[in-house]
Amino acid sequence: MAAENFAVTEHLVLRPMASGDAAALAAYRSDPMQARYQSWETPYAVDTAQALTAEMRDVRFAQPGSWLQVAIESAGRLIGDVAVRVDGDDPRQAEVGFTLAADAQGRGFATEALRAVIPLLFTEHGMHRITAVCDTRNDRSVALLERVGMHAPRSAPPEIRLVERRVD
Repeated sequence: MAAENFAVTEHLVLRPMASGDAAALAAYRSDPMQARYQSWETPYAVDTAQALTAEMRDVRFAQPGSWLQVAIESAGRLIGDVAVRVDGDDPRQAEVGFTLAADAQGRGFATEALRAVIPLLFTEHGMHRITAVCDTRNDRSVALLERVGMHAPRSAPPEIRLVERRVD
């Protein structure tokens, strides 16, 4: 039985990662330009991608304390992922991140994906605050986060841009 999609937008399907995604996941994570602001090393091995997709099978969307990589699919192809983690100590707070294959960038897909995921977290999962951590050198990601309504609090350290969106 296929897992249910988290969201379907005009151009995207946001769904659980599947074992068949490992090669595409490894390919875009192996691109040094995509990895330079991320926490993983390149090349990103297919075995590592297979282990990650297997790990994701046991994680629910918005499950406190666990990261979930949400597959971003366009025209039947994995083009990236949105990472979601709900705080294990305060399940009203979440963090999001994103990675998009180089050939899928600049077309609004990451914005469209975040505009689907963020409202799900607020409305269906009761989040009060959503953050994203972004390297200050990554101007395109900072601009994307601002487009989806996030802003940098005054307390953010200068070398890392912590952007947040709140519901009061």
